[in-house]
Amino acid sequence: MDLAELHKIFLQHPNACTDTRKIEKNCIYFALKGPNFNGNKFAKDALNKEAAYAIIDEEQFHIIGKTILVADVLKTLQNLASYHRSQNRAKIISLTGSNGKTTTKELIYSVLSKKYKTIATEGNLNNHIGVPLTLLTIKEDTEIAIVEMGANHQKEIEFLSSIAQPDFGYITNFGKAHLEGFGGLKGIIKGKSELYDYLLSNKKHVFLNADDNIQEQKLSHYIKKFGFSETNKQYYPIKFLDANPLVSLEFENIIVRTQLIGSYNFTNCAIAILIGKYFNVSKTDIKAAIEGYEPKNNRSQLIKKNEHRIVLDAYNANPSSMKAALESFSKLDSENKILFLGDMFELGKTASDEHQAIASLALKMGFENTFLIGENFFNVATSFQKFKSFEDLKNYLKTIILKPSSILIKGSRGMALERIIENL
Repeated sequence: MDLAELHKIFLQHPNACTDTRKIEKNCIYFALKGPNFNGNKFAKDALNKEAAYAIIDEEQFHIIGKTILVADVLKTLQNLASYHRSQNRAKIISLTGSNGKTTTKELIYSVLSKKYKTIATEGNLNNHIGVPLTLLTIKEDTEIAIVEMGANHQKEIEFLSSIAQPDFGYITNFGKAHLEGFGGLKGIIKGKSELYDYLLSNKKHVFLNADDNIQEQKLSHYIKKFGFSETNKQYYPIKFLDANPLVSLEFENIIVRTQLIGSYNFTNCAIAILIGKYFNVSKTDIKAAIEGYEPKNNRSQLIKKNEHRIVLDAYNANPSSMKAALESFSKLDSENKILFLGDMFELGKTASDEHQAIASLALKMGFENTFLIGENFFNVATSFQKFKSFEDLKNYLKTIILKPSSILIKGSRGMALERIIENL
């Protein structure tokens, strides 16, 4: 069966599923494989749950009239998604970067949805499987699709770009994330810039933060760019006002008061404003969209509990985002401040040095009440209290009473530090 024929079947059953626990009636089940699972074995289960078809790549699971046998299910999913994208009129905006991708995506979606039929990556489905699944949610009436792209090694963004074929792109920043896979900061810049490489070689449009020297230099001679800046008058002016604790900013004499914690969220809001302006969304709708966005999923959330004011930013962490969170929290107007910092993952050989640098930075900034959690932080040289595991911290918290304070909770996803809140 060729790609065009398979696409005709997909249009009759436009719902792709890869998990038999989430099968919906008349969907198409893609029997993906992984190191510890074989989706082919669950094809019959998917069909019993009323999937229209199951796409498999092992003949022993073939059921005549119900399964479609292909050479490689994953490649078929990716090729079908790319073909589907080419058959639709939707404009694709791709996002990548070390920090802030998901928040930026959600803000752009909030703005563009005011005027256009818009879809966006759900959650963090931003890899070689998630990007194709996102593209397959494009409908005939979709006008704009915002596709988030994540990567932890070279050539990954290049590959995802070849699938999504974006018309526009934006890189949030170049920070110390996935240092192990990229081989250092230079590798990160090279890897993330693969989105630029695609856009420039195909003469597509680029959005940029012109106050980011790396972005501005890489795009200095490119014509099809649209950027924002606080200082450079050749770009669209957007001004940071405050972040105490919520970010406020100004464009075209309009003040926007967000529900986002941390000055690092300024650029996330600014690019959403810029893209809204590019697509002719009204100023009042842009303001309403940014102000109406509520952070969730442990990202830059402001929570009040037992007289504590908690900044919960525990969805993920790397040295760059940790540093930005500490700098922003240090400027918060509060007498009593407490830090709960958890291990940062995927740092490879640099893990020891990077954790030591963050502990030293927290001390230099004057944070006295600091709790470090995880095996990496447990091994740093510091006067701060250290806990090898979350359970050790949990047991300690049972023995003390914290006076009303502003609290920052920050760590990698695997640390699940949001659990601290219920133990305060």
